[in-house]
Amino acid sequence: MPMFAPGRRPGIRASPGTRASSRTRTHTRTSPAGAGESVRGAGEPAREASYRPAVRRLRRRLAADDREVLWLYLVTRVGLWGTAYCVRWLFPQQGATRFPLAVLAPWQQWDWWHYQHIAQDGYFPGGGGPGVPGWDNREAFFPGFPLTLRVVHTVVPDWTAAGLLISFVAGGVAVLALARIARLALRNVHAGRRAVLFLLLSPCAVFLAAGYTEALFLALALPAWYAAQRHNWPLAGVLACLAASVRVSGLFLAAALAVHWLTGGRPRPDWRALPWLALPALPPLLHSCYLKLHTGDWMAWKHAQERGWHRAFHAPWDALRHTWDAAFGRTQTTGYAIEFQAEILAMLLGLLLTGLLLYRRRWPEAVYIGLSLWALGTSYWYMSIPRATLLWWPLWVLIAAWSVHRPRVATAYVCLAGPLMTVLAVTFMTGHWAG
Repeated sequence: MPMFAPGRRPGIRASPGTRASSRTRTHTRTSPAGAGESVRGAGEPAREASYRPAVRRLRRRLAADDREVLWLYLVTRVGLWGTAYCVRWLFPQQGATRFPLAVLAPWQQWDWWHYQHIAQDGYFPGGGGPGVPGWDNREAFFPGFPLTLRVVHTVVPDWTAAGLLISFVAGGVAVLALARIARLALRNVHAGRRAVLFLLLSPCAVFLAAGYTEALFLALALPAWYAAQRHNWPLAGVLACLAASVRVSGLFLAAALAVHWLTGGRPRPDWRALPWLALPALPPLLHSCYLKLHTGDWMAWKHAQERGWHRAFHAPWDALRHTWDAAFGRTQTTGYAIEFQAEILAMLLGLLLTGLLLYRRRWPEAVYIGLSLWALGTSYWYMSIPRATLLWWPLWVLIAAWSVHRPRVATAYVCLAGPLMTVLAVTFMTGHWAG
């Protein structure tokens, strides 16, 4: 109960007539120009809504913890952009030693050129394709990110800036979804912020800011998983379908959703969800049909990966042996050797994570991580497994749960992962890390 009623001064009892006249004066006050126009009371919601900015309305819709998550996300983005700016000055391209420098050049690395070329020219420009000398095997990449890039480019003229904008917006959506997944799983108000912190400071976090597919995939996959946790299967299916258009990992997500549908704790599965759970198979199927029309090969995207990135199937023990030789056999330069060492470490982390999920009977998450490891661990050698850790949301939730009970875990993680993230960001931005 408030000490004083609204609109009433202490110690003065207003009569009914006084209150009525007061309301009349409030609503018929004349303007300074003397036009006699009607003016609303200053405290009425209608007038407040008329001038309240859109940002303030959005802020009121977000919970306090969501705002803290977005603030954390923004601060880490500023840190990465600042790193890119310093890298451009400290390690300029050959011949570019004077101002002005191309400040976006550090983000134009490796896979980015494939995405830009697909968005700009399509998959088969000028009759190019497999077998043509100098072909870049661009059909290995799914169309979701290049299509989004082409749409954003209609508003943002610079291709690199458009890619960075996509990752920036998508990353914000992703961290909000991750925070809510962690809070729902752990029933702890601080778990969401910690899971986001561990993701944003992970060694490969630079790929969330670059014009790559990780941020866009997470912006679709994490809300899909959150919707499935709340048994909203139509929304989960549609979002997983969009995620499958960005990366083949969307199929692993679809498998995890199907397992969750079977083991979700309800007495009987909701059979009406089956059509929605089948949706994620549509984008890879359409992409294969498109490539079949142009190349005559149903698996053209897989064969392009084999030609360009040695992703032909090999037994897991052969893949480990080849990776070990590349990491420690003195067959690679030191820069590539340390990459392969990171691949082995990431594979070990993934196996431990899968074992822990199986031990805790987290079957859907174990299926998702296990399929990812199988796909990445059965090539000629391990490739892109450290980047893939960004997509392992169960990892960040489990570390958050561990840190809630042992606060020193968060301190140790920040002190160990932060420097690694900086080193990897610099090596990527200078073109020394293939990812």
